[in-house]
Amino acid sequence: MDRTERLVVIVLFDGVDLLDVTGPPEVFALLERDIGDAAGYRVVLAAATDAPVTTFAGVRVLPDTTFAALARERIDTLIVPGRVEAEPGGRVRAVTDPDVVEHVKALARNTRRVASVCVGAHLLAEAGLLDGRRATTHWSTAEQLAAEHPAVEVDADPISIRDGHVWTGAGITACLDLTLALVAEDHGEAAALRVARQLVMYLKRPSGQSQFSVPLEPVSTTRRVEELRHHIAGHLADPLAIGDLARTAHLSERQLTRVFKAELGRTPAAYVEEARVEAARHRLEGGDDTLDRIAGACGFNTVDTLIRAFRRRLGTTPTEYRNRFRTAARD
Repeated sequence: MDRTERLVVIVLFDGVDLLDVTGPPEVFALLERDIGDAAGYRVVLAAATDAPVTTFAGVRVLPDTTFAALARERIDTLIVPGRVEAEPGGRVRAVTDPDVVEHVKALARNTRRVASVCVGAHLLAEAGLLDGRRATTHWSTAEQLAAEHPAVEVDADPISIRDGHVWTGAGITACLDLTLALVAEDHGEAAALRVARQLVMYLKRPSGQSQFSVPLEPVSTTRRVEELRHHIAGHLADPLAIGDLARTAHLSERQLTRVFKAELGRTPAAYVEEARVEAARHRLEGGDDTLDRIAGACGFNTVDTLIRAFRRRLGTTPTEYRNRFRTAARD
């Protein structure tokens, strides 16, 4: 087992999301509990000064060191969290501090690998560390990241993405998945799996696992489309062909397609498939139905169709998904 010490630096600043800061150290600590000193991680929290940092949750965190003190240190892993501000209508926007961006850019020069959690990807992008790379971030700020940084190939779907020595993670709780992936790279899948079980995650989600589900999509702005969405949810076992949907909505097929693209950013057929996958996910997580029964109940008709839809939407198979995410009660 590799016993080389790995210095892990987590960046701190006012307004940072607390779980982004505390989640990764928990994963590293659980690994140390499992394999002892062989884990090799030394985790420090770094900020511009040694004064307490107030997180978004209002909890104050005391830095272990400052950015300046780390200037000559050889860092193994630099973890960069993020911060958002609320906008009208319940939306959020990622915000970055230019001073923090400069510190991240400087520290990254002496770092083996860099990882962002949640909207920390915006800080990496501002620092130029994502230019020409594929990256993800929380689904709520993905459009902002793509608009502000056209040199970044933004993929809003996966939970985490690795491109070279740069890793990006999708959401707040996905910081655990991302850190488990770092552990797997250093110590192997078996070690990461044992930590995942300690976290009551049972099995790690693969990095390609989608962070989206249909209910996360924004509510449509027209009553007609919203009523049709409810109709789809209640009739997943029906054919739900575009002609059927158009008649239900009292629109032509062309009008229906145009409205769905404008309101939901996808075709009616794509939305129906997503809704069916979502329903199948819930059945796989909480029940013991056969794949054949789930396929029929959710409108896929055949197991092969169900499997192909899962691979397209979630990057996994129904069986793999059930093994990873079935509820503790069923297990």
